[in-house]
Amino acid sequence: MDPTSQDINLNSPNKGLVVDQPESMSELPVEGAVGNSANPLPPGLTEEEAVDLQIELIKVEEEISTLRQVLSAKEKHAAELKRKLGLNPLNELKQNITKGWQDVQASNAYVNTTEKLSNWNQRLTGSDLYLSASATLDDIAHSEAYKKTQETLSQASIKTTAAFSTMGTALSRKLGDMRNSTTFKSFEDRVENLKYKVVGPKGNGEAGSPNDSNPTQDNAPF
Repeated sequence: MDPTSQDINLNSPNKGLVVDQPESMSELPVEGAVGNSANPLPPGLTEEEAVDLQIELIKVEEEISTLRQVLSAKEKHAAELKRKLGLNPLNELKQNITKGWQDVQASNAYVNTTEKLSNWNQRLTGSDLYLSASATLDDIAHSEAYKKTQETLSQASIKTTAAFSTMGTALSRKLGDMRNSTTFKSFEDRVENLKYKVVGPKGNGEAGSPNDSNPTQDNAPF
């Protein structure tokens, strides 16, 4: 037994340690060993080639396991750096969205679409139909009929404003005339008499009602 080989079992606690090597590669204690009755060799593959492939597969799996460990350590280190920089998930999402939009603007599809839209706009504004419609609208805006219509609307607006102002003045004057009329004053006197009857004379020697000098009005019908 030549103790020059390593334990290649990934689940073994002695992984990487020096262990006894079988006298021949065919006796290598590997799960799913090649060349036995339970696991026959594929057609066209010799036992030595199968052993070499098995050894290479174990090395590749060990490299994958090592890379996974390195990746996990790098991810933890990156998370710690983000925490120190104050980069929370929301800020990171905003940065990703901004970067994604910048990438979209720099993409060939976005640039081509923008160029096509610009070309279509130039073609539309330069077309005979567009120019004819613009010229028609300009002619209408400078026509006599349009100017007369605009002047008529402006005068109607002024007259409407003046009419409302005159109506407000007339209503105010009418209310003033009503307040100064004999009927309205008589109504005010009756309200004062009714108030005097309900409330009574005021204290502290004050006059109870301005109409106390005329007691005959106490029994006046309301």
